[in-house]
Amino acid sequence: MRMTTLGRSGLQVSRIAFGTWSFGGDWGSVDVDAAQSAIRYAHELGVNFFDTAQGYGDGAAERILGDALRSELDSRRDEIVIATKGGIDPGAERSRNSSREFLRAGVESSLRAMNIDYIDLYQVHWPDEQTPFEDTAGYLQEMVDEGKLRHVGVSNFDVPQMEAFERGRPVETLQPPYHLFRRSDAEETIWPYVGPRDIGVLVYSPLGSGLLTGTMTEDTTFDADDWRSQASAFTGENLRTNLRVVEELKKFAAHKGCEVSQLAIAWVLAQPEVDVAIVGARSHRNIERSLAAVDIELDGADLAEIDHITMNGVEVVGATPEGAL
Repeated sequence: MRMTTLGRSGLQVSRIAFGTWSFGGDWGSVDVDAAQSAIRYAHELGVNFFDTAQGYGDGAAERILGDALRSELDSRRDEIVIATKGGIDPGAERSRNSSREFLRAGVESSLRAMNIDYIDLYQVHWPDEQTPFEDTAGYLQEMVDEGKLRHVGVSNFDVPQMEAFERGRPVETLQPPYHLFRRSDAEETIWPYVGPRDIGVLVYSPLGSGLLTGTMTEDTTFDADDWRSQASAFTGENLRTNLRVVEELKKFAAHKGCEVSQLAIAWVLAQPEVDVAIVGARSHRNIERSLAAVDIELDGADLAEIDHITMNGVEVVGATPEGAL
């Protein structure tokens, strides 16, 4: 597994982070034993970076992660990099809450859930417009000073929100959504901001929430408790249009000797602003496939051809604390 420095945080992390969003129940039912087995297998293959959140099943994913890595967290804590997120309460009247009280309670909850003494990287999950961002930054710095947090980042923030946060303390990392069907916001505004400031970037949903796995068809359906069942990107003409693009990407991937999912991850990692791609998988085979994408090299001609293939795709958005779009 290739390693990298996560921007100005200085954290040494694997270029693939194992994501645990699906273990919180937002993607359907969860087999806890299989989830823990997947986490352990990713670690065996060289992944040292794991991303989770209090909002994934109200701590369920954090508990699964902590239990899966119990031995390593107890004996070799400095070899594991845990990133979690807080500041949201899905389903509550105030779904985004970055007040001092809520964040502090969330950090304590996350520490208990994973049974750890500190969190390597704590990220504000979604921007809370009701709390000044510079105040939120100050609240998190208090917990850095106390030793509960080592580094602080944000997730789903735009440039003005990061600028405001940085009046309180530096943004060390950003976790944005980014994939072949969701590019414009990142490329037009976010990359020019994070690059010169050496803000570490860990991208989520590099596979377009499943669209770029190559396994979906027009007849694909989702469980009622899967957020995609309510998302416009996964129904009707939007889905059909993007699946046609995926078929063309499959052909190009075959030419490169890889699968379309691997091509999609390799494309994300080929972007100079991106340090890490967060990938979640439940089966050992899919974990192996995802990690192999790190070694796929894409040159300028490859990237240009991928741009050409995807130019007519439909922009996809994802789930929010307030509900799928």
